[in-house]
Amino acid sequence: MYPVLLEMGGFSLHSYGVLVAAALLMAIWVGSLEARRRGLPRDAVSDLALPVIVAGLAGGRLAYVLGWEPDLLWRDPLGVLAVWRGGLALHGGLLAGLAAGVWYARARRLSVWRIGDTLAPALILGQGIGRLGCFLSGDSYGRPSTLPWAVTFTDAHALAPQGVPLHPVQLYELGLDLALFAALWALRKRTTFDGQLFLLYLGGYGAIRLVTEAFRGDRVDLGLGLSLLQGASLAFLAAALVAYAWRRTTRRA
Repeated sequence: MYPVLLEMGGFSLHSYGVLVAAALLMAIWVGSLEARRRGLPRDAVSDLALPVIVAGLAGGRLAYVLGWEPDLLWRDPLGVLAVWRGGLALHGGLLAGLAAGVWYARARRLSVWRIGDTLAPALILGQGIGRLGCFLSGDSYGRPSTLPWAVTFTDAHALAPQGVPLHPVQLYELGLDLALFAALWALRKRTTFDGQLFLLYLGGYGAIRLVTEAFRGDRVDLGLGLSLLQGASLAFLAAALVAYAWRRTTRRA
């Protein structure tokens, strides 16, 4: 596709970096709208953004390097930091960002669950936009396919194999992420307990990745027919279901 949008001298503008930046800005904007509706402090989302973004990018990049390109640690140590090139494991980024969000909420004496509900639609929307960046850069590419909508990467800068028709798995996930965003956005005014929307997001995202990982061409096999990220997605889904049942029972009690 278009991994590099602009080259001028020694400067390269990567499509992945542009889309990740757009995803972060959109998530902050949507999260701020929801925070205002919920009566949270005006600066709650903007102040939360920095630690969550830094932790999320660091966690996502480190998880990707350890899982897919561990040789970068000694071959190109500075390349470990190059998030603009592509290569973020969203599970690692989500866990690190979640940890930063919990720390921030406790430091500000805000409800962790209310913050989670506030940000849930914004998070999945941002992840969907980020997947468009993956598509343009050839990151997180699909398996070979003979389907009429298969895509072929020909740009030498793309991370995907060249000249082979592939499942556009990034677009599959984009569509599912947008569907989950629409569902969360519609439900946000009808929740019955704090944490409900965030846990639906977490479980929904786990289910989405269970499906889309089946079409990935860069999967790391875990065994038993599962990839590494499918195993992580199952853990996310299971944790969300257990926490959902616990929060619902606690509310009734």
